[in-house]
Amino acid sequence: MKEMAAGEFKAKCLRVMDQVQKTREPVLITKRGKPVAQLVPAPGSPEDIFDYMKGKVTIPDNVDVVSPVIPEDEWEMLK
Repeated sequence: MKEMAAGEFKAKCLRVMDQVQKTREPVLITKRGKPVAQLVPAPGSPEDIFDYMKGKVTIPDNVDVVSPVIPEDEWEMLK
């Protein structure tokens, strides 16, 4: 966990909040070397489920993701 003095946190508050949101790593805020507060990321909202894998999966150029996996002549057999 990252530690930060209260004066430094005051000067960089918005930047630190953005970093905590991005990295999900909490920050311990100290005053005269003693912990006084902890900045932690807020729980994810329901909208997050749609982008949680964004940027983590790549599809190779030679893979066809549009065409059906099963040939058309076999479709009737599946009904």
